[in-house]
Amino acid sequence: MRVRVFVTPKVGVLDPEGRAVQRALNDLGYAEVQDVQIGKLVTLELETDDPKRARELVREICEKLLANPVIEQYEIESAS
Repeated sequence: MRVRVFVTPKVGVLDPEGRAVQRALNDLGYAEVQDVQIGKLVTLELETDDPKRARELVREICEKLLANPVIEQYEIESAS
């Protein structure tokens, strides 16, 4: 089973990379861009056909390694 995890900064947390991209886009003439948030996409291939077990496993992986729960949030999406 393939699972995707989107990790992004929590609302209110400084995102210097996102801010730099927003400024660059504004400098290129894209004044409509008011905010940019940079995150990461992680794709995991799991050896299970049980969606509930997959979600539990990926949640544990996110909490222990993929996301810093103090400053980041994550969203799990089944991609199988």
